[in-house]
Amino acid sequence: MLRIYQHTSRRTARKAVVYATTKVACCNHSTLCAITSHARRGPPHEQRQQPRNGPHHEEFLLAGNPARGWQMPPPSRGYGMLVVRILRGALKLRYLVLGGAIGGGVSLSKKYEDWKDGLPDMKWLEDAMPQGERWNAFSRNIMEVGGLVKNAIDIAKEDLKAKTTVAALGITTDESRKKYEKLQSQVETLQTEIMNVQIKYQKELEKMEKENRDLRQQFLILKTNKKTSAKKIKKSLIDMYSEVLDELSGYDTGYTMADHLPRVVVVGDQSSGKTSVLESIAKARIFPRGSGEMMTRAPVKVTLAEGPYHVAQFRDSDREYDLTKESDLADLRKEVEFRMRASVRGGKTVSNEVISMTVKGPGLQRMVLVDLPGIISTMTVDMASDTKDSIHQMTKHYMSNPNAIILCIQDGSVDAERSNVTDLVMQCDPLGRRTIFVLTKVDLAEELADPDRIRKILSGKLFPMKALGYYAVVTGRGRKDDSIDAIRQYEEDFFKNSKLFHRRGVIMPHQVTSRNLSLAVSDRFWKMVRETIEQQADAFKATRFNLETEWKNNFPRLRESGRDELFDKAKGEILDEVVTLSQISAKKWDDALNAKLWEKLSNYVFENIYLPAAQSGSQNSFNTMVDIKLRQWAEQALPAKSVEAGWEALQLEFISLMERSKKSQDHDGIFDQLKGAVVDEAIRRHSWEDKAIDMLRVIQLNTLEDRFVHTKSEWDSAVKFLETSVNAKLVQTEETLAQMFGPGQMRRLTHWQYLTQDQQKRRYVKGELDKILKTDSKHLPTLSYDELTTVRKNLQRDNVDVDTDYIRQTWFPVYRKHFLQQALQRAKDCRKAYYLYTQQGAECEISCSDVVLFWRIQQVIKITGNALRQQVINREARRLDKEIKAVLDEFSDDEEKKAHLLTGKRVLLAEELIKVRMIQEKLEEFINSLNQEK
Repeated sequence: MLRIYQHTSRRTARKAVVYATTKVACCNHSTLCAITSHARRGPPHEQRQQPRNGPHHEEFLLAGNPARGWQMPPPSRGYGMLVVRILRGALKLRYLVLGGAIGGGVSLSKKYEDWKDGLPDMKWLEDAMPQGERWNAFSRNIMEVGGLVKNAIDIAKEDLKAKTTVAALGITTDESRKKYEKLQSQVETLQTEIMNVQIKYQKELEKMEKENRDLRQQFLILKTNKKTSAKKIKKSLIDMYSEVLDELSGYDTGYTMADHLPRVVVVGDQSSGKTSVLESIAKARIFPRGSGEMMTRAPVKVTLAEGPYHVAQFRDSDREYDLTKESDLADLRKEVEFRMRASVRGGKTVSNEVISMTVKGPGLQRMVLVDLPGIISTMTVDMASDTKDSIHQMTKHYMSNPNAIILCIQDGSVDAERSNVTDLVMQCDPLGRRTIFVLTKVDLAEELADPDRIRKILSGKLFPMKALGYYAVVTGRGRKDDSIDAIRQYEEDFFKNSKLFHRRGVIMPHQVTSRNLSLAVSDRFWKMVRETIEQQADAFKATRFNLETEWKNNFPRLRESGRDELFDKAKGEILDEVVTLSQISAKKWDDALNAKLWEKLSNYVFENIYLPAAQSGSQNSFNTMVDIKLRQWAEQALPAKSVEAGWEALQLEFISLMERSKKSQDHDGIFDQLKGAVVDEAIRRHSWEDKAIDMLRVIQLNTLEDRFVHTKSEWDSAVKFLETSVNAKLVQTEETLAQMFGPGQMRRLTHWQYLTQDQQKRRYVKGELDKILKTDSKHLPTLSYDELTTVRKNLQRDNVDVDTDYIRQTWFPVYRKHFLQQALQRAKDCRKAYYLYTQQGAECEISCSDVVLFWRIQQVIKITGNALRQQVINREARRLDKEIKAVLDEFSDDEEKKAHLLTGKRVLLAEELIKVRMIQEKLEEFINSLNQEK
């Protein structure tokens, strides 16, 4: 124990005390060896002592190998030799008391100095409370602890004086038995004293922690009342280090680059007590529990830091959980369980997504621990088939970091041969240079296992794996409701009364309790951080230089912008285009809406209204049928079709604006894919307001009630609209006829084209149908039975055999062309008939009912287009703007979506450069703070 404190001490004064004590102990030990040698009357006794320097010197120091038990000498050498050895063992045990006392004092003094350095400058506090009772009480506590240390040193001095008289002591054979029994009782008493002294020191430290917390709270209250100038709170070292690890977790998940920064990786078999050990170190029951069920399904990174309040907080959340309140603890455990289950997707049982949290509190050792799912040997039916392999790969992944500290947890209540974790740890760290072994559930092991077997485990002689240190802990009695204080008290009571100490001396005092474990792990963690942080910073510095050089060579005139910055720039451009919609002129909107409305409505007007009415046979029936069909149309399909046309017109205008922006000089093609995806998603979600349909229905019905053309300009416009519409329909009909009858003779000669057999038949049928239309230019749209029979017979004479359906199919486009040509002729006749129409009305000699129909349709389109334009400018453009903003907000939170839509060498290189630069700067900041703490 003396060597442990000498090895870990950082202050010169403490080293001097321990060194001096060690020298005294060594001198007296040499004297005792001389006496033993003289009593044996043989060759000098060969001392077996672990060498100071060697491949396992550090292992020896941390492990604290227990003293070897004595061996009974042969009967021929007499009882004198036995008594001398008993005295030597007892005095050697006294050294343990001396070491525990001095070591505890040194640890207590070191802790007090650390707290003293970490306290804020409270010189001004003397004015507020110069004779404060808290300060007096705090001083008295320090004096009492110092007195305890002094008493321990006085006891050690008396032991040393008693030892000097051993050489002159004459011991007879009869007296040896009495001395042996007396010394045996003293051995048990001294073992109890060791534990009592250590527990007393620990309670004193906890008392000082509470005093320190109360003083800090009082300090903050007084400082607030005094309204002193607030200084910027500086991040603690462990918080800065944890931020670096968080950045690295997203940069280098496979340790393929330079992420070799130390972490404490907690590994063990399932239900071995990993989580309980971590909770004991964190002094709070922060993890969910289940009865034999796998609860740890994802890595949990816990950053421990010292603070005035015992709180926990997730990395991506602002909520702080008060760990002194059971309600907050319950909420924290539920949140951890929820995050674990949410991270498991695709039918998996475990996940690689890291859950990061920070736990702060008085007396917590600063370190970063990663709790991993427990290693299993058998899978249950509710687990994924690859669960066992996934856990092994995840565990190896974290332990493969050459600077990771492996906290190997072994269940002491089960047979050592059933352990899976030790073989895995031995593969990753065969020399044990970064492994700390922890034996849990020692209270159960005491009842089930042989003490010699426990001694072998804690001395590193049972498992083939090697470790820096071996520790034994008790993590409670298996009750879910036990608090950490209750568990710690149970642990202290167990080790105080355990037969492992009182009867056989199996375990050294510094190898037990969770507190000693956390001190050792924290010390090793920071030692490794100091050894490796510089080279890690240099590695990232070199990586940064290479990336910056590559960027300058490939993109010399561009600034490196990551996905977030590029996304924000694209977002601004898209929203600017939405604003531009409101700047489009009214005339342009009217033209676009009217064109889209007629495109959506023209087919219905021709097929369901105009052609059936025009082919009815008389002008009166035409008007009656038109009125009926227009009203039905306005009440049912027209409003919805109009809204659909308006929405499509809005889409086209917005897309055309986006397309025109691509032609500008400042256009950056890297945004095209993102913009297209945002616009498509917003358009897919957007729908016109439902009340617009009801509004349009009223307007359209009122407009269609007007049957009189009011002005000559409106008449001319209607005639032009009729001619344009009929010509467009005629062009479509001629295209259909061209496909049906094939190319003309000139085209066949110039383009080397031929008629198909069907086209030849169609031409024969068309010839017969043209005769019918030539005979009766006002023929009805359907053929009579007699006409069909006559056509068939005439075709049969030409050896063309067709059925009646074939003739009707040919008749339909032929008649439509004939009708549309007649409609164009009527439109020409009506162009100059406006005054006849106004004077004679329906009795006009020239039939212009179709002009009036198209005027009514034209008025409906104009009124509807005007209403839609107002709706677009006043409502729909802003609603589309909201939809686009919502889509952009969703995309901004979806890293996978951004990575998919913003890609390319430029983006990937910039992202990596920004990440490396950030990590390297954080590392340098951390190193500067670390050097200042030295």
